[in-house]
Amino acid sequence: MSPAHTPAHHDAPDRGHLCTCCAEPHDGPPLSYGSPAPPGWKPRYARRRDSGLTSDQCMIKGREFYVHGLIEIPVRDTGETFSWGVWVSLSEPNFARAHDLWEDPAREQEPPYFGWLVTELPVYPQSTLLLKTHVRTRAVGLRPLIELEPTDHPLAVEQREGITAERVRAFAELLLGG
Repeated sequence: MSPAHTPAHHDAPDRGHLCTCCAEPHDGPPLSYGSPAPPGWKPRYARRRDSGLTSDQCMIKGREFYVHGLIEIPVRDTGETFSWGVWVSLSEPNFARAHDLWEDPAREQEPPYFGWLVTELPVYPQSTLLLKTHVRTRAVGLRPLIELEPTDHPLAVEQREGITAERVRAFAELLLGG
């Protein structure tokens, strides 16, 4: 799991960070972390006709199909949203449908696609691998929203109930050091 934001001060992630999306400094710890590829992706696959990786979609050997989306978690005491950029495995028909509609504004009307979370989030005591999800496409240009099935997994609980700014700082400490 790599940060979607680079800290401006590695020794104190809550002081500020440099956003890798807009290249601007922001106060406080990052509100987003992500993974550039699903765990099974290897750079050598880029040479294969049946494989490909973009920042939004991935196909491996014509047998594995993934989309990149966001697990959004409300930060209760600030009104902000914290996001995990994760990869979700889809069935081949659902991946093909999502791929065909990727640039189509009508994609917002699609029913959610079932998927399996394939990104390990190391800040949780239980593995996040293979949690059941629903992938909701949003407006063109926005990553899909990943909704976890309502279980007692700590990540699912946080998505439902939200977290505090202190929890966001704890993520920064765990992921960036401090």
